[in-house]
Amino acid sequence: MHTPPTCELMPDLAAALARHSIELPQDRIELLERYCRLLWEWNEKINLTRHTDFERFVARDVVDSLTVARQLAEGERVLDVGSGGGVPGIVLAIVRPDLKVTLSESVGKKSRVLADIVERMGLPIEVYAGRAEERLASKKFDSLVIRAVAPLTKLLLWFSDMWSQFDRLLAIKGPAWIDERLEAREKNQLRAFELRKLATWELPGTESESVLLEIKPKRTESTSPAGAKQSAGRPAQKKRDR
Repeated sequence: MHTPPTCELMPDLAAALARHSIELPQDRIELLERYCRLLWEWNEKINLTRHTDFERFVARDVVDSLTVARQLAEGERVLDVGSGGGVPGIVLAIVRPDLKVTLSESVGKKSRVLADIVERMGLPIEVYAGRAEERLASKKFDSLVIRAVAPLTKLLLWFSDMWSQFDRLLAIKGPAWIDERLEAREKNQLRAFELRKLATWELPGTESESVLLEIKPKRTESTSPAGAKQSAGRPAQKKRDR
């Protein structure tokens, strides 16, 4: 059985953060390290992550999550779609304790792991054991955040009837996003949306880039993304959307 790295065998989290020019308060660093320990403990029983040392955790998970965090306004209600091992949701809740984070995970054993980690860390995070669409049926959010879940065509299909329940979708994507956008356009799925690239950053160990995409409805349209009349009670887009 694979043995998770110990403190003596792997670099310090603070040092890994420093190498990537990331500055965080000491209490946030301690929480991130505790999250890593619990995640890696569970990773021995169920495959949750490939990043089992601090360097890869920072280079991929922390960098991705901080990129999203910089686009979120104070106190936003955030739904992490398909949370898996808790990235970016749990990391967002740690580095931005002002956020109201909900994790959604439809795979039962993974949702139970998330619930255990959140409980043991005492984090104010809701863990929803089910699909994000089901959670959206009864609760509204400002932003949906998604990483490594599905191509744009599937995401737009899944949430086509749910846009009255959230303002925008933030998706972390790799280089394939250009092909995904083309496919979505060919299927006329983007006709009622604005799609913007908010940020780009290097994909560690490659010559490729990651991107953060923002998708939100065109508010000038008379119809909703699903093709139906928009709800009369739909609030105007908040100024925090960039």
